[in-house]
Amino acid sequence: MRPVWSGSLSLGLVTVPVRLYSAVEDHTVRFRQFQRGTEDRVRYRRVNERTGKEVDFDDIVKGYELDSGEYVVVEPAELDEIAPGRSKSLDIESFVELDAIDPMFFDKTYWLAPAKDEFERPYALLLEAMRSSGKAGIAKFVMRGREYLALVRSGDGVMVLNTLHFAADLRDPAQELPDLPGKAKARGKELDMAVNLIDAMSDDWRPEEYRDTYTDRVRKLIKAKKKGETITPAIEPGEPTKVVDLFEALSKSVESGKAKKSGAKKPPDKKDLSSLSKADLEKLARERNIKGRSKMTRAGLEKALKAS
Repeated sequence: MRPVWSGSLSLGLVTVPVRLYSAVEDHTVRFRQFQRGTEDRVRYRRVNERTGKEVDFDDIVKGYELDSGEYVVVEPAELDEIAPGRSKSLDIESFVELDAIDPMFFDKTYWLAPAKDEFERPYALLLEAMRSSGKAGIAKFVMRGREYLALVRSGDGVMVLNTLHFAADLRDPAQELPDLPGKAKARGKELDMAVNLIDAMSDDWRPEEYRDTYTDRVRKLIKAKKKGETITPAIEPGEPTKVVDLFEALSKSVESGKAKKSGAKKPPDKKDLSSLSKADLEKLARERNIKGRSKMTRAGLEKALKAS
C-alpha cells in the first residue's frame, strides 16, 4: 500500500518520521458513461473555453475570482510555498477526551505508521502513552495543498488519524433551517414510549453485522442484466406516521424491538473471547480492573479475562 502523505509527527521535543495510509477502501460499484443507444464512451476533457482546444494538466493554474469579476492567478508552487512546515509536519498541539468531540467533526480515517523500522521505538512509546491515557491528540498538517485539522489516537497496534472539519466548516442549523424541527412539544406518554423504544432497540456496537445492501443489489442487477433476467424492485418506504396514530405506532415498535432484541446474539462469554478485537479485550480488562493489562499480549488478556 502506498502512503498518501509522509512527514514528521511531533509531540513536544519528540519527533517521529511517519507515513499516512488510507484506512478505508471504497467498495462502490464503478460505472463508465456511455451515450444511450450506442457503445460510445463519454469522457471529460480539460478544454480552453475560448479556443476549444484541450489543455495539458501541467499548463493549468488556479484563479480566484474577485468581486469585480477579475481573477487573481495563483501557481500550484506558490500554494506549496506558503504551506506551514512545507507540508511535512504533523504537530500535536493538545490532548482531549475522545468523547468530547462531536461526531459531526469527523471526516476521513487513516493509519499513521513509522516511516522506517529505526523509528519504531519512539512511535511505540507515543502509541502506548496515548492508549494508557485514553486521550487523543489534536494536530494540524498540510496535504495536497490543503491544511487539515486532525485527531491522532491509539488504535489496535497502530496510530489512527482522523481528519476533522474546522468549526467554521460546520453550518449553523438555526441559520440554515429557518423552520427548525423541535418547536413542537413532546407529549408525556409519547415521550415515555419513545424512550422505551430506544431502550428496547439498544444493543452493543457490532460493525461486522452491517453491510452495504445497496451495493449488493447493484451487483445483483448487473449479473441479472448480463443473463437477460430481471430483478425484484426494492420495497418502497413506508407511509408517514399520522400524528393521531403516533402513540400506537410507538407501542407496536417497542414490542417489535423487544422481540428482536430477545432473539439477538448474546454478548460473548468467556469461551467466545477469541472473537473480540484486542481493543475490546482491553476494554473488558479495564471494566474488570485486571492489573497489568496495559503490558499484556492478546493471549495474556484472554487468559486473564477467562480467569476473572
